[in-house]
Order: sequence, then structure tokens, then C-alpha cells
Amino acid sequence: MKTTDTPPPAAPVENTVPPAKTDARRPAAGSGEGGVLNVFSHGVLILWAFMVVLPLLWAVMASFKTDDAILSTPWSLPDRLHVENWSRAWTQAHMSDYFLNTVLVVGGSLFGTLLLGSMAAYVLARFDFPGNRFLYYLFVGGMSFPIMLALVPLFYVMNNMGLLNTIHGLILVYIAYSLPFTVFFLTAFFRTLPTSVAEAAMIDGASHTRTFFQVMLPMAKPGLISVGIFNFLGQWNQYMLPTVLNTEPETKVLSQGLVELATSQGYKGDWSGLFAGLVMAMLPVLGAYIVFQRQVVAGLTAGALK
Repeated sequence: MKTTDTPPPAAPVENTVPPAKTDARRPAAGSGEGGVLNVFSHGVLILWAFMVVLPLLWAVMASFKTDDAILSTPWSLPDRLHVENWSRAWTQAHMSDYFLNTVLVVGGSLFGTLLLGSMAAYVLARFDFPGNRFLYYLFVGGMSFPIMLALVPLFYVMNNMGLLNTIHGLILVYIAYSLPFTVFFLTAFFRTLPTSVAEAAMIDGASHTRTFFQVMLPMAKPGLISVGIFNFLGQWNQYMLPTVLNTEPETKVLSQGLVELATSQGYKGDWSGLFAGLVMAMLPVLGAYIVFQRQVVAGLTAGALK
């Protein structure tokens, strides 16, 4: 009987049809909603910037105009730059004396606040000793203490110590007022700094004082600049403390001088001189922020980026 070999089963044919290409440029899900949110956030920021910048520009423009032009055409540009408004505010309104007193008070208090605050914050952040947490929370509690409650006892304390109506007395009050926030801010900043650098300095024979001033303090420069800017803004614009503790005309600061300039003009209406004095008080604050804005951002984000 004749037999035939059965052929082997055929191999399965592979599918050679290439898969359909997907569009790589297909927008991600929710991109439309993100674009709308982005446009909305930018619109809000632009509106906020307009609301902040417009009054500043208007005050600068009004400081170079006459009183009649300020009242009749407040939104028009000045016909010419009336620089005599600035000279009148600087000399006749005694803005020069107020400016000098403010520079002395804020400069001395800012130096003392940063020096004492950085020393206290370094010790609280780097050394463990009995009462460490108690002192830290004592400084934190000082931030929540209303200054209104301390005005009356502070007045009597300053009067009994002979520091009332003095520049150095106001400096000490500003330092005590700014220390809680400074210690709180710098303590968290010093904790983010590496300890290996300080340990290497101690191994090389450096004392604690030299390690702090020559090693750790330069490393904390971003934090010092940031807290210095915040203290500068608060101390430069401080009005309540000098009003209660500093009533002599010879030692008044800028915030008191602006109020006195606004109230003493009476029916004369020296609006151009008032705006000139206002711009004089604003320029140092704006200049400090413009110059140190990068350092402020670096100091605020240094701990988060570590």
C-alpha cells in the first residue's frame, strides 16, 4: 500500500502590517484648562501690579506739579518739573532733619538686631543645653505679643531710665521689637547650613567666636539679607513706637514728619510739598528692595531647596 508523507504544518504568517502611528503632537489631557488658568493668573498679576504701581507713579508725578495742577488736572503730566517742591519740603518742612534721624535710628537698630539676633539664633540652632527649647519658644511667643499692650509700661520704663525722647533709646526699643522675628527666621536658616564646615574649623583650632564670625556668618549671608530687608521695611515705616516714645521735635523720624507736614499746613494746602516729602520717604524703601530682591528670594528659598 502506497503511503504519502503528510506535509508539516505551515508556519503562522506574521502580521507585517505596521501599527498605526499615533500623533505625537496630540495635546495632553487638560491642557486647555491649564491654558485658561495660566491666562487668568497672569491677568490677575497684571491687574495687581497696575493697582500697586499706579499710585506710586501718581505720587511721583504730583510731587513735580503745582497745587493748582494737582487739584484741577490730577491725571495730567506736569507742565515742567517743579523741583522747588522738593527743596521746600527738604528745608522748610524739616524733612532733612527727619530723614537724618530716621537713618540714625534704623541704621543703629538694624545693625544691633542682626548682630544680636544672629548670635542668639546660632546658639539655639547649633547647641543643645537645658532651656534651649524654652528660650526658642520665648522668642516665638514674642512675635504674637501685641505691641499695643506694651506701650504704657514701655513708656514708664523708658522714662525711668532716662531714654525717653532720645535716639539711642528708640534704637534699643526697635532692637527689642525686631528680635523675636529675627531669631525665629535665622534659627531655621542656621539649621539648614552644613555642620561639617564648622567641625572642620573647630578641628583646625578655631574658637567658637571665630567659627561663628568667619565661617558660619558668611554662609548665612542670604538669610541675613532677607531678614534685614524685612526689618528695614518695618522699622523705616514704624509710626506707633516713635509717636509714643519720641515727642521732641528735634528727634522725630520721617513717619512723624509726614504726619506733621500734613496736619500743620491747615488751610494753606501745600499738597505739592506733601507729595514731595512722601516720595522722599518712599525712595529708600523702593531702592533697597530693587537692589536686594534677588538676595531676598534666595534667602527665602535656601532652606526649601536644601
